[in-house]
Amino acid sequence: MDFRLSEEQEALRESVRDFAREVVAPTIAEHYEQHTFPYEIIRQMGKMGLFGLPFPEEHGGMGGDYFALCLALEELARVDSSVAITLEAAVSLGAMPIYRFGTDEQKAQWLPKLLSGEALAGFGLTEPGTGSDAGGTQTRAVLDGDEWVINGSKAFITNSGTDITALVTVTAVTGTKPDGSKELSTIIVPSGTPGFSVAPGYSKVGWTASDTHELTFDDCRVPAANLLGERGRGFAQFLRILDEGRIAIAALAVGLAQGCVDESVKYANERQAFGRPIGAYQAIQFKVADMEMKAHTARLAYYDAAARMLAGEPFKRQAAIAKLHASTIAVDNAREATQIHGGYGFMNEYPVARFWRDSKILEIGEGTSEVQRMVIARDLGM
Repeated sequence: MDFRLSEEQEALRESVRDFAREVVAPTIAEHYEQHTFPYEIIRQMGKMGLFGLPFPEEHGGMGGDYFALCLALEELARVDSSVAITLEAAVSLGAMPIYRFGTDEQKAQWLPKLLSGEALAGFGLTEPGTGSDAGGTQTRAVLDGDEWVINGSKAFITNSGTDITALVTVTAVTGTKPDGSKELSTIIVPSGTPGFSVAPGYSKVGWTASDTHELTFDDCRVPAANLLGERGRGFAQFLRILDEGRIAIAALAVGLAQGCVDESVKYANERQAFGRPIGAYQAIQFKVADMEMKAHTARLAYYDAAARMLAGEPFKRQAAIAKLHASTIAVDNAREATQIHGGYGFMNEYPVARFWRDSKILEIGEGTSEVQRMVIARDLGM
């Protein structure tokens, strides 16, 4: 096993790292303070081809793979998580369902603008009353002639209300299976469709420069051709999307954890106490060493999950392990980085304050830590 990156992968990582440091870092704090979406950063990411990384060139992509996306996410999150989650959700939750399950017509209509970063898409799965119980979907879609009529609501949907949001893919109950269980399907709802309304953005603890909304569907009508994938396969489709997305979130979490190491080393070498840098004291050295150890092992976990996925091997358990471990150590590292910075770690002018607020959602979004443990245990046959 060789976890060293190829020259092409290393070049991608260096390119995104430079972009994060030179473009994202100088301006993102202002977006956090004002709770504004960083359109200018997103435009530049589109020009770099980041939104098309794991897609073939025939659809307007860069011809890379999912691991390339993960490398980019790690480097972005090393500086800021709002920008990273915007990319992650746009690719793995927005464009990927259309690429995986869409018809040729749907791909031709939506993928070029999504893969260029010209437009964003949301993934409407979570509902106000269901949370981790994705199978408890209450939103319903009824086929009326050649149209789906959708009624219901979704909560915490990323990239769903920006000026460049083109669509939201919605999971809905479309009938009843022979065994009496719900038939779940996924349907594309373009932005601006009558009956589709987007609530004002949430007031969030972290990720305040990313876009998150509650969505409501009130007799919202879309063409029957907007069905994404096979009718009744919605549950299986979004489980596949979430399995992949967990690898991406793990990469994002590793980036945040590594960013905490970066900032802690920098601060500890500059901050003087009792006549010498605090980094000269073993108590601080041990903290930082443990943080680096955690980031390194979490990185290996998502590398392994991504390699299994790309090889066409089962990867559900490994993706859950990577997401669970990486999100846990991201929270740990953010806490320790804040402690190392002392009072300054509580000041918004320092990146670790942002890292601390951003880290907690990683244990919740795209499957809570409890759900990851359920996935792991079930895959073990329990």
